[in-house]
Amino acid sequence: MPELPEVEVTRLGFAERIAGARILAVRAGKPLRWPLGIEPGALVGRQVLDVRRRGKYLLVDLDAGLLLMHLGMSGSLRFARDAGTAGAHDHFDLVTDLGTLRLNDPRRFGAVVFVEGESDSRAIKLLGGLGVEPLDALAFRADDFHAALRRRKAPIKQVLLGGDVVVGVGNIYASEALFAAGIRPTLPAARVSLPRATKLHAAVRATLARAVERGGSTLRDFSNIDGQNGHFQLEAKVYARAGQACLVCATPIRKILQGQRSTFYCPTCQK
Repeated sequence: MPELPEVEVTRLGFAERIAGARILAVRAGKPLRWPLGIEPGALVGRQVLDVRRRGKYLLVDLDAGLLLMHLGMSGSLRFARDAGTAGAHDHFDLVTDLGTLRLNDPRRFGAVVFVEGESDSRAIKLLGGLGVEPLDALAFRADDFHAALRRRKAPIKQVLLGGDVVVGVGNIYASEALFAAGIRPTLPAARVSLPRATKLHAAVRATLARAVERGGSTLRDFSNIDGQNGHFQLEAKVYARAGQACLVCATPIRKILQGQRSTFYCPTCQK
């Protein structure tokens, strides 16, 4: 599933290229996870002002309303002057005078939803429960992070994945950040001290920033707006390295299941 870094990489790939574009046509293919919420033709003539991100949602600001886009489990976006004929898994085209933004989603768990604004009830339902943005230095503060962890009894890895304390720390990035901070993924969040929470706060930010820099992670089928794979997974210290020697202490990396998700950690480096 594309996580925060992959969605941010996608946004960076087309935000400037589509800014100022005028919508010429909209093609909606097979139904996605949620309905568009507006007749496609009603979007024709509107102008794209900006593209923002909130968690794993892309917010395409229009001069009237906005589109919320989610890549689901296997979705990807392309933006091209000449997009060509839509394929079997291309389920949404936003055709503009600067190019076509196309959503390809084989499993159709993604979505494109029109809302009048962020105060729209549908926008609140989708965005209202999201935690703090980890790449926002002003919003994501170490002391607030620690205070939120103290209220959670669940294992720290599960809290990171939950998305209501800090948003977008997906499975690979949670494992890597916990390794960087030296914290065992099974440790109850409430038992993470302020110094360790501060270290984890820095590790989360650094891990996600590095992932964006490396174009995200391509574990199965993610590719960026131009069809290129991400490379962060090639730098993973623990993720998907079960049985291999820890790069720091040579102890074999362990794999466990937490909430039906694979967790990887070093039993020596992480306490």
